[in-house]
Amino acid sequence: MAPPGVPPGRSWVDAYRGMSADNIKGLVLALSSSFFIGASFIIKKKGLKKAGSSGVRAGAGGYSYLYEPLWWTGMITMIVGEIANFAAYAFAPAILVTPLGALSIIISAALAHIILRERLHIFGILGCILCVVGSITIVLHAPQEREIDSVKEVWDLATEPAFLCYATIVIAAAFIIIFHFIPKYGQTHVLAYLGVCSLIGSLSVMAVKALGIALKLTFSGMNQLIYPQTWAFTIMVAICVVTQMNYLNKALDTFNTAVVSPIYYVMFTSLTILASVIMFKDWDRQNPTQIVTEVCGFVTILSGTFLLHRTKDMVDGGTASLPMRLPKHADEDGLTPEGIPLKRQESL
Repeated sequence: MAPPGVPPGRSWVDAYRGMSADNIKGLVLALSSSFFIGASFIIKKKGLKKAGSSGVRAGAGGYSYLYEPLWWTGMITMIVGEIANFAAYAFAPAILVTPLGALSIIISAALAHIILRERLHIFGILGCILCVVGSITIVLHAPQEREIDSVKEVWDLATEPAFLCYATIVIAAAFIIIFHFIPKYGQTHVLAYLGVCSLIGSLSVMAVKALGIALKLTFSGMNQLIYPQTWAFTIMVAICVVTQMNYLNKALDTFNTAVVSPIYYVMFTSLTILASVIMFKDWDRQNPTQIVTEVCGFVTILSGTFLLHRTKDMVDGGTASLPMRLPKHADEDGLTPEGIPLKRQESL
């Protein structure tokens, strides 16, 4: 007997259309990116430990790690992960790719537990499970990637009134925060720096996606490099990424990583999804049930992310304090004791 809502004679397997080929490519690239970036932090930390044992450690201002092959292996692994993440946006919608960044936390936590012998609290394991459940929910209900045949189409989407209004509000808000709030509250309120990072970051992802689509079409035989729109998106990527990383570094230099990482992930991912919904109209091709399910999956990932970061320093019988200020030289490895940061933050 066919399930409710499925025509007689057809099973639910036949009724389910499944993911498009582009979505599958984007999913594989996003998962690969999470693995490489998550593993890169562990490899780099091992390299820092090895370099610190025979020279001046990074936390004391030394650069002996630059002569350590293991550290460079970690850097190369991170670069490969970022390239995979860049390519993922060319194939899949941002609402699918961006939340999967949380999976790099799971990779880092698992490898740290196995390789670095950093104990993972039971609530940290629960946080990992929540991230996986939320990610699966989003993957199964993500919208199909929009069919685009030219970078001009992306430019038309970016210049529609709705997205221009969003971009104007984002840029105006960023300038207000930079010139009014940061001078007054930048050293005491983490939201000042992270507000700029998240706002500009949402625009940078849209520009990255546009540039990725242009390169994908170019490699498939339809040269998009002859269009000025491609180079306009390239300039936008450069400006947005530099601005985003500048203020993210300020936040990481001022506040505890365990505070910066989850807050930045929530703000950046939320604004990126909003920008994608406005520009690429991801939700126009979905029904309310799918949209609500995606939102629930996203909230589940947020819950897992917060739980994992909040309990990463916990031991049985007590909790470690979470100082709001980030010490300049936190430990012997030149890394902060709070653990492994989120993807697309320190990685860039």
